[in-house]
Amino acid sequence: MNKDLLRLWKEIDMFQIKRDGFTLIEIMLVVIIIGILVAMLVPNIAGRSEQARLTAARTDIESSLATALDLYKMDVGQYPTTDQGLGALIKASSVAPVPVNWSGPYLKKKAVPKDPWGHEYAYAAPGTHNPDSYDLSSLGPNGVEDEHSITNWGNEEKEQK
Repeated sequence: MNKDLLRLWKEIDMFQIKRDGFTLIEIMLVVIIIGILVAMLVPNIAGRSEQARLTAARTDIESSLATALDLYKMDVGQYPTTDQGLGALIKASSVAPVPVNWSGPYLKKKAVPKDPWGHEYAYAAPGTHNPDSYDLSSLGPNGVEDEHSITNWGNEEKEQK
C-alpha cells in the first residue's frame, strides 16, 4: 500500500510539474497586449528621428561650427575663404591667404562634421546672405536647397512659421 501511495504521489507531483508553464492562451494574451502597446507608441516615436536630425544640424551650424569659425577669426583675423573651406578649421590651409597665426585645430573631433543626412555643410565666405561674415548651411533631408534647408541666415523667419 505504501508503494501505491508513493507512486500516486509521484504521479501527482509530475502532473504539477507539467502544469507549471504558461498555456497557449496566456502567451497569446501577453503577445496581444504587447502588440497593442507597440501600436500606440510607434506613431509617437516615428516622427522624432527627423526632428532630432534637424536639431542636430541646427546645433552644428549655430553653435559648434560657428564657435570654431569665430575662434579661427580671432586667431587669423578673418574667416576661412570659400576656397579654404571648413577644412581650414582642422589643418592650416596652404591656399592663399595663408593664415599666419593659425592655432588650431578648432574642432574637437579633428574632422569636419557632415550633416545628419551625410552631406557636407555648404560654406561660403564672404557669404551672399552674410556679406560681412560667412554663409553656412545644410541642404536638409532631401539634399536640395529649399525651404527645408538649415542655414545661418533667415532663421528668425523659419522659427516663426
